[in-house]
Amino acid sequence: SLSMTQRLQIPGLQVFERGWLSANNILFTDFESATLVDSGYVTHQAQTLSLVQNALNGRKLDRLVNTHLHSDHCGGNNHLQTHYTQLETLIPPGEAKAIAIWDSEALSYEATGQLCPRFKFEGVLQAGQTLRLSSLNWEVHAAPGHDPHSVILFEPTHKVLISADALWANGFGVVFPELEGVEAFHEVAQTLDLIESLKPLWVIPGHGAVFENIDAALEIARKKLDGFVQNPQKHGRYGAKVLLKYKLLELTQVENKAFKAWATGVPYLKQLHQTFGEQVPMQDWLEDMLLDLERSKALAFQDNMIVNL
Repeated sequence: SLSMTQRLQIPGLQVFERGWLSANNILFTDFESATLVDSGYVTHQAQTLSLVQNALNGRKLDRLVNTHLHSDHCGGNNHLQTHYTQLETLIPPGEAKAIAIWDSEALSYEATGQLCPRFKFEGVLQAGQTLRLSSLNWEVHAAPGHDPHSVILFEPTHKVLISADALWANGFGVVFPELEGVEAFHEVAQTLDLIESLKPLWVIPGHGAVFENIDAALEIARKKLDGFVQNPQKHGRYGAKVLLKYKLLELTQVENKAFKAWATGVPYLKQLHQTFGEQVPMQDWLEDMLLDLERSKALAFQDNMIVNL
């Protein structure tokens, strides 16, 4: 993806493509300041810090911006704040109260079985404001759907979009509100329409390489969305499989029984089982999801272990 980023040709913009456990990090530097957008997952925090330190080459990191507050986008916040004591952190306003008092009921980390160390913030990102990054003005836009409070950032002169999990090259992030019984598929559609209206030439997604065929990505996303709208059960299964695969990415391998025991204790998975699979016992429902993941070569069963692929 480096050649893609080079072709973007925005001085002072660097994309660290991370994979799926940690969201991509985007580093902006200019004469005034250095800003990082999104900080990855907690188990990768040392790697995140070293990527930033190597790129900054002795300069300090001044600002940290989160597109939304899922654990794979803000899990490195605490570590960066500890290292850069003057760091100013900006988050979308929707969960600011919950973050300020660290209300674990309101935040998604315990419910999804994920980890995120407590962090602080100094300011919020309001839709309609602009952020000065790499000597350019980036517009903040609300992008509800995958997360009701997510924002995306758009730079109109080069037409570059930081899309977080609202648009990937091959889809978008799980629509978490829908899994909680809150209607949000229409918000996904509105966010895709917003992205189309911005007419970006380049998209820096939350996961995966920088891409430029926006029309193809929007078509894939809308087709997926339509499939979920027609069949919410399909989206429920997708959500469950994402949570299982995500934990497996973190653990790399785990004893089969222990993994199922962990999963039966995860509030989100319990809720998904009740909503979408109540006719079978939870253990059987989980086994079904794991077999699905095996079929799609996302994991392998080896003796009594489950191994991430």
